Amino acid sequence: MSAALPLRFVIVGGVAAGASAAARARRLSESASITLLERGPDVSFANCGLPYFIGGEIKQRGALAVQTPQTLEALLNLDVRTSVEAVAIDRMLKRVQIRALGSGTTEWLPYDKLLLAPGAVPMRPALPGIDDARIFTLRSLQDMDRIKNAATEAKRVAVIGAGFIGLEMAEQFTRLGKQVTLVELLDQVLPPFDRPMTLFIEDELRRHGIELVLGDGIDGFDGAATLICRLKSARVIEADLVVLSIGVRPETGLARAAGLTVGSRGHINVNESMQTSDTDIYAAGDAVEVADFVMGEHTMVPLGGPANRQGRIVADHIFQPATAKPYAGALGTAIVRVFDVTAGLTGWSEKRLRAGGRPYRTVTVNDNHHAGYFPGAKPIILKLCWEPDTGRVLGAQAAGLAGVDKRLDVLATAIAGSLTIDDLAQLELSYAPPFGAAKDIINLAGFAACNARDGLATPLDTIPDDPDVQVLDVRPPPLVHSHPLPREGSINIPLATLRSRLGELDPSRPVVTVCALGKTAYFASRILAQNGFQTSYLTGGIRAHWDPRSPAKLPTP
Repeated sequence: MSAALPLRFVIVGGVAAGASAAARARRLSESASITLLERGPDVSFANCGLPYFIGGEIKQRGALAVQTPQTLEALLNLDVRTSVEAVAIDRMLKRVQIRALGSGTTEWLPYDKLLLAPGAVPMRPALPGIDDARIFTLRSLQDMDRIKNAATEAKRVAVIGAGFIGLEMAEQFTRLGKQVTLVELLDQVLPPFDRPMTLFIEDELRRHGIELVLGDGIDGFDGAATLICRLKSARVIEADLVVLSIGVRPETGLARAAGLTVGSRGHINVNESMQTSDTDIYAAGDAVEVADFVMGEHTMVPLGGPANRQGRIVADHIFQPATAKPYAGALGTAIVRVFDVTAGLTGWSEKRLRAGGRPYRTVTVNDNHHAGYFPGAKPIILKLCWEPDTGRVLGAQAAGLAGVDKRLDVLATAIAGSLTIDDLAQLELSYAPPFGAAKDIINLAGFAACNARDGLATPLDTIPDDPDVQVLDVRPPPLVHSHPLPREGSINIPLATLRSRLGELDPSRPVVTVCALGKTAYFASRILAQNGFQTSYLTGGIRAHWDPRSPAKLPTP
């Protein structure tokens, strides 16, 4: 390329990564020739907002159109081409072949630097009846329109898949007055979470009349007037409308055909500057695999936030390489609202750490989202995973009725800063009664983790199924009588009387202390330990582990 000629930057794919790269590139270079190609009619839209327009929470469709081709061209002086598909890359001659979807005509576009941001598409497995017009996936504004139109006549809706999008769709259909059945192959909603951290959400779904079918998957569809959903268990669900939300797959056909390196799960390999195996071709967004921030291994994070940041990094690396920062890796921080309950996670969960054979420890704590004596205090539960040797925070999950987003963001920042459980215990967070507590739940998690590390207490995630273990319930008798533990033979000694009633316990047998939220059980465990007992406590209390489907239903404080 002649030094006098402007750099030709071609971007395949708009929305998050592509549009972010184009905007940053223009701010860094007024002279560059920037061409943005988008296969659909919309080049930049808020795809995370699609379920909320279907349910009517977002009233104006135009609010979802972040930028139009016309506004991008006017604001950024871009060559924006919609309804155009990139069909081939000639790496030797550095050009992209494109095809106009309307006319079918093709042409070659030369590039100096190329960004692939094709995203991912919802999975639509080859099941019997899958092509029925009443079965939808959600990716684009056009998908949104079709679902919203179909929902006007539908009375019964089946949502297949209880991940983030599936939960949002189930919520929005319920707001529209539909009879909703939510089907999930695993035995819990929100598959990335640890099972106990999903109980708040599951109870909220049932409270709003949504039928949960867990541990069962879709096997096919049939039917004429009524759409029949056949599950693997042979159960049949009748529906007027079905939304598939069972995951996404990366659109990497173009990259594969060009000979670029892809990972074992089909995502494009990139380095810390988002370069592919061809250094003049970059990739970003849902189609790439990147470094995991916590462990450093390859991971896939199809989320809008990482995609936007990756697009910016691409532009920086091309147009200001001397000061460009590498992509530090992904945490996978994500959050969802289901009616009045919010749940989120960041970093690694316990199930993921266990599956990966990583050393870890964990505690679960409960508290209110602000001072309990101030009106409106809402419950929140937080689970923390940390590295045993260093105390470094590895991951966290939170669920509750308020304040989840605030804690999740603090914990994501803590992981990004390589903070430890000691750091969490000492964090100085904002406090006034309407906003928090003098000891925030994040501090409490740090305290509990430090206590466990220092040998002051042994937190357990389950009550051992061992007849030799004494299970000590330290709740007040009225609560024990009205909501007994789902465990035969437990002993009830309220904390206030424990010191005077130690003789009722066998000092030769281990004791597990239990309470509603975990804090009182910890206090009891300390008393026992200092009186010669081998003791542990149920971390997070009954609320963190009780299954709403069990007969021993306990109230949510």
